[in-house]
Amino acid sequence: MAEAERITGTPESEPGSGSDPASGAEGGRPAEPEPEQGEGRGKRRILALLLVAAVVYMLDLGSKMLVVAKLEYHAPIQVIGTLLQFDVIRNRGAAFGIGEALTIFLTIIAAVVIVVIARIARKLYSLPWAIALGLLLGGAFGNLTDRIFRAPGVFEGAVVDFIRPAHFAVFNLADSAIVCGGILIVILSFRGLDPDGTLHKD
Repeated sequence: MAEAERITGTPESEPGSGSDPASGAEGGRPAEPEPEQGEGRGKRRILALLLVAAVVYMLDLGSKMLVVAKLEYHAPIQVIGTLLQFDVIRNRGAAFGIGEALTIFLTIIAAVVIVVIARIARKLYSLPWAIALGLLLGGAFGNLTDRIFRAPGVFEGAVVDFIRPAHFAVFNLADSAIVCGGILIVILSFRGLDPDGTLHKD
């Protein structure tokens, strides 16, 4: 047998080595693929999501604290004449003053949105989706903070709005982030990009 293997050029297996030349792996098992970097990439995308959310939340919280301290109960400040003004109002409804009688219900919706984003983030491998979800998360946390801690009471608090364009509803930075995040999600969905990074064509 050894002589035949020498003539044909087939290497002889060493006793006790457990290697199988035909399979290219030890013990006759298929060679396992190299570990992918998916887990590390997913963690970076989650970090990007949290970073975007934190920036949105801090900008929203800081701007609300500033305008409440400096502008509430004062005349509006004209930023671009009458086209854009800063004017503080307390809004118990949804974004842009919609649904003022549903404050508690809107608070629950904001909490549900945060939970859903947290679940999606577990399989997040797309940077554009991370940015979009970060915008939604930061905006949801911003307005939820108002509803929990501002008057008239817990879960019934009025959101601080202060950006007043001409012929449009008054809103805040959290509202803007939520709208931008929603628009980006629609664009990504139309392009066929899933949160896990899969690109598909319907």
